[in-house]
Amino acid sequence: MVYSTSSSLTVPADTTVTISETTSLSELIIESGGNLVAPTGYSLTLTVDGVETGQELETTTGVDTVFVAGTYSGTIVLTVTETNSQTYSDLTFPLREALYLDADGIDEDLSVLSAVVGGTATAASLEGFTINSTGMDFNGIFVAGGSYEVNDVNITLDGDGRSDMAGYGTAVVGTGTDTTLVLDGVNINTHGVTRTGVIASGGSNVIVKNSNIATKQGTLPSDYVQTVDQSQMRSVPWMLGINGTENVRSTNLIGTDTKAAYINSKITSDGWGVLSVDSGSNQTLTAINSTISTSGNEGYGTYAIGNPYEYLYGCTFNVGSYAVINTGGYLYFDDSSAENVAALNTSVPLGLTDEELAAITQKPTHITSDRFGVMWHSSSGTVNVAGGTKITTAETAFLAKTTEAITITIDGSDGAKITPANGIILQVMDDDDPGVVGTALSNTATYTDPYYGTTTTPTADTSFDLTSTTDAAALNLSNITLTGHCYNAIGWTSSSTTEQNMVVTLDNANLTGVISSTEAHHRVATISSSEYTELGEVTNTPRAAINNGAIVVLGSDSKWTVTATSYLTSLTLDSTSTITAPKGYSVSMTVDGTTTAIVAGTTYTGAIVLTVA
Repeated sequence: MVYSTSSSLTVPADTTVTISETTSLSELIIESGGNLVAPTGYSLTLTVDGVETGQELETTTGVDTVFVAGTYSGTIVLTVTETNSQTYSDLTFPLREALYLDADGIDEDLSVLSAVVGGTATAASLEGFTINSTGMDFNGIFVAGGSYEVNDVNITLDGDGRSDMAGYGTAVVGTGTDTTLVLDGVNINTHGVTRTGVIASGGSNVIVKNSNIATKQGTLPSDYVQTVDQSQMRSVPWMLGINGTENVRSTNLIGTDTKAAYINSKITSDGWGVLSVDSGSNQTLTAINSTISTSGNEGYGTYAIGNPYEYLYGCTFNVGSYAVINTGGYLYFDDSSAENVAALNTSVPLGLTDEELAAITQKPTHITSDRFGVMWHSSSGTVNVAGGTKITTAETAFLAKTTEAITITIDGSDGAKITPANGIILQVMDDDDPGVVGTALSNTATYTDPYYGTTTTPTADTSFDLTSTTDAAALNLSNITLTGHCYNAIGWTSSSTTEQNMVVTLDNANLTGVISSTEAHHRVATISSSEYTELGEVTNTPRAAINNGAIVVLGSDSKWTVTATSYLTSLTLDSTSTITAPKGYSVSMTVDGTTTAIVAGTTYTGAIVLTVA
């Protein structure tokens, strides 16, 4: 790398100066309207005393940065590097980073080495250094090939990022099918809009161990318009039921066959989300003995889209809005047992040594949410709950806003427990996504505001089989005792004809509560962005099914204690199962209006009403 040394440089007002080679200064003065640039195809980065600084986005929707007018003094380096161009959607982002690594080691032509302070930074030894940034859109470490381990490194980024899909302004990015990146004992602290901690993309395998990642949101640009265009998106879509100003995700996992793992780590975001799986397919997200928190009042623990597998073992969730938003994912909550972790170490793989495996303490997963547990958003997906997992929610534990097939499997053999404070275990309802105005993937795609629910009675589809379990919303309970309700309100909050059955199956399980088809309406007539918390909030009135069948299957040694009138379309009792009422009450049944005895070992279909008196 070529260096030029000069004591001082002044960039006159309204003048652009080209820096063609890396230059050291003791003073830099940029007058109002003045700017510094690198030659075409190159990028320019300013560090002062080892801290990247001095650049901001030229426009909110653009990707180019300009230098901020002012006087800079100290050990100044203007580094000219090749541009790390990363294309996402219809934009190409000019990334700059302190360290760029590929299969051949550190690429000095792409690295701003003056931003790497202390410690060691060689391909063979990446440890003990710090990277600090107070400018916008500067990356810490970018790995695009090879196998590397980064140890005991501190990265602090203060200032906005631009895209957590392209990784523009991210602390650490690992990308490429031939990339394995391990972060061990790394501390990442960011503060700014979309200033993400870790991104895994492009089929890479990123493993974070014994580390801390804390991301704090910034202030959105005054001219930013909320959008679902992922190349422009810098805040959470309010149609998810989260404040649309929340603007930072701690991590992101994108691309096809990409893997990310967080082990013995703490990951915190004060807005939007913590562990995000976004654009792509067949991803794998693993979290073992880690704490996953939204430090603000809102946000999700993990998002699952693109048919990812997410293994959450021995983790503690403390979240404001949702533990999970599920859009096609396969989720597993379980203990971090030696067997479970060893299996993941082989299948993912995690690269843990025998010593590391032996050091992992078995813990249960504990989830605490100030609102919901798992929310399905307009798609299918499964959730498996096992071990000593405890899910404690202020509102509904499982909120299914979809007509696609979902399956919830809860095995209480080892103490799993579901505790919703509002008494609803499962709510099935129409997707109340407000939708968008304009082309979905364009910066003109803003959200419909307000959203209008429907107050009309659904029209029955006589061809729909109210006893079918195909493409149903299924809740399978085994070896567990639970108290709570299961409601199916499909068709009541949609302007179109929607239909789906709910199936609740008990196997050696006891459930106390109502299982029923319901009529449901939002609590308010319209929902605008300022009433975003009303999304997903409905009031249920049990009533006979229209296109929303309720099917109950009581398997071996199971008991359903019915606490209030319940409307079903199919009821199956094993010879060893029972239906009862709370102490001091009795339960009776009618089928198609005819009083019918409840007999074990029998299946009933039709308009079934269970009444408690």
